Amino acid sequence: MQTTVLGKTGMEVSRIAFGTWQLGGEWGSFDEEQAVTAIRHARELGVNFFDTAQAYGFGKSEEVLGRALQDELKRDRDSLVIATKGGINPGGERPRDARRANLRQGVTESLSALGVDHIDLYQVHWPDEQTPAEETASALQELVDEGKIRHVGVSNYDAAQMADFDRTRPVETLQPPYHLFRRGIEREVLPYTREHDIGVLAYSPLASGLLTGRLSAESTFESSDWRAHSSAFQGETFRRNLEVVEQLSRFAAERGTNVSQLAIAWVLAQRGVHVAIVGARSPRNIENSLAAADLELTQQDLDEIDNIASSGVSIEGASPEGVA
Repeated sequence: MQTTVLGKTGMEVSRIAFGTWQLGGEWGSFDEEQAVTAIRHARELGVNFFDTAQAYGFGKSEEVLGRALQDELKRDRDSLVIATKGGINPGGERPRDARRANLRQGVTESLSALGVDHIDLYQVHWPDEQTPAEETASALQELVDEGKIRHVGVSNYDAAQMADFDRTRPVETLQPPYHLFRRGIEREVLPYTREHDIGVLAYSPLASGLLTGRLSAESTFESSDWRAHSSAFQGETFRRNLEVVEQLSRFAAERGTNVSQLAIAWVLAQRGVHVAIVGARSPRNIENSLAAADLELTQQDLDEIDNIASSGVSIEGASPEGVA
């Protein structure tokens, strides 16, 4: 597994991080024991970077991750990089809440759910426009000073929001959505992160399953799966993007790979992107995704991928307030 230094954090992490959003219940039912096996298998294959969030099942995802890795967390804590996120309350009166008291409570609860004494990377899950950035940033610096967290990042922030945060303490990492059908960060966000040596962890490189090649126009989702209520997986948008995926699948096959590996490799090939976060609920799926880290794309490949994807429809994803 290839590794990289995650921006100014100085942490050496695998270029593929194991993401655990799919273990919180928002993606339909799953076999918890199989998920634990997938996490352990990812570790066996060289993944040392695991990303979760308190909001994924209100701590459920953190608990599953902590249980899967508990032996190594006790034996060799520094061999693992554990990232989680807080500062939101899906379904609550204030879905985004990055006030000092809420962040402190969230860190305490995450430490307990994960079964660790410190969190390597703590990220503000979504920007909270009602709370001054100074309060959020200073609260997280206090938690660093207390040894409860090691590094501070943000998720879903734009360049102006990071700059506001930076006035109090540096943003060390950013976790944005990024895939072939969602490229908005290329305009202002990636230039800002490159300029300020901010580590970028791209989430949803497979467009929430759209770029796996396993979906068709007849695909349906459980009612508990957020995609069942998303416009990205319905109607003309869904149909047109599936046509693009089919073209990308043919392009990938000609190069001896598959479309999901191609999509992940494309994300990793973009300047300023350090890590791609992928999720899996079975060992087989994680093996397929990890192979993408070793897939080298030429500039000609990248140009052709861009050309194929240009006929797709730009899509958005879920937010704490609802589904786009």
